Amino acid sequence: MPISEFDLIRQYFADATASRHDVLLGIGDDCALLQPPAGAALAVSMDTLVEGRHFLPGSDPESLGHKALAVNLSDLAAMGADPAWATLALTLPGADTAWLGAFMRGFAALAAEYGVQLVGGDTTRGPLSITVQVHGFVDPDSALKRGGGKAGDLLFLSGSIGDAGLALLRAQGAAPSDAEDGHLRERLDRPIPRVTLGRLLAGRASAAIDVSDGLIADLEHVCTASVTGARVNLSSLPLSPAVATECARGNWQPALSGGDDYELLFSISPERVESLLSICLEAGQQIKEIGCLVADSGIVLVYPDGRPSEEIPHGFDHFRT
Repeated sequence: MPISEFDLIRQYFADATASRHDVLLGIGDDCALLQPPAGAALAVSMDTLVEGRHFLPGSDPESLGHKALAVNLSDLAAMGADPAWATLALTLPGADTAWLGAFMRGFAALAAEYGVQLVGGDTTRGPLSITVQVHGFVDPDSALKRGGGKAGDLLFLSGSIGDAGLALLRAQGAAPSDAEDGHLRERLDRPIPRVTLGRLLAGRASAAIDVSDGLIADLEHVCTASVTGARVNLSSLPLSPAVATECARGNWQPALSGGDDYELLFSISPERVESLLSICLEAGQQIKEIGCLVADSGIVLVYPDGRPSEEIPHGFDHFRT
């Protein structure tokens, strides 16, 4: 007998994640009933992943489950929020229980790491598409935003950038492969949401964003919201050996506009830097200064040879790319 939509819900979703005390009613009714803590602002974000657009056909379902939740948790991290709840809408070509079981293993493992409960969603039939909505809590006076930066603030970046973009180029045959492929593909398929760092930045950083569409594209968002420009020292970018090699060849595209990094880009006033560096060191969070916000509009890239350039690459845009 074919498995029904409601069988899928009971078998794969209802008990996929651990329960939270602030979920009064979860999966199984017309709505979830949720209880935010008193005084906290509710941070909400949603992302959709479409096969052939956001991930390659035939991608590992367990990694997809991880990534579908991770990219949303990254948005909460960029606001300095604590993750709490998630909803999941899946459009599936068919009721492939092996695929769905693997997908939910990846999703549930990451949910357990960050204390997220799946509280509802929807399943339907059609071309493979995954939509996740996440909810988190943040002190409204400490929430990170894109528009708080000021000229003179220093720019910092977490982790490293360009790995996911280079992995995609190699997977598409647009760049030669080498021994670094495994590490790069892991960065593309299983990004790490910088939730811990986001919590540390809340109330300290002046502006923040997660790098999802490419470093320069997302920096432009911060500059637009903060009414500033920026100067970026390319020699200071945190790069893996593989991406650094590409840059040394003159190919800066993965580092500057590759996207899918899900690192945090943030600005902070100079007088707060020493304290933040100490806090991040103690917490094991890797950050690196890459430039500053400036009063003049526009972004200036300073290449390792000292050459400045206002020609900047475009990042990912659904309707331009």
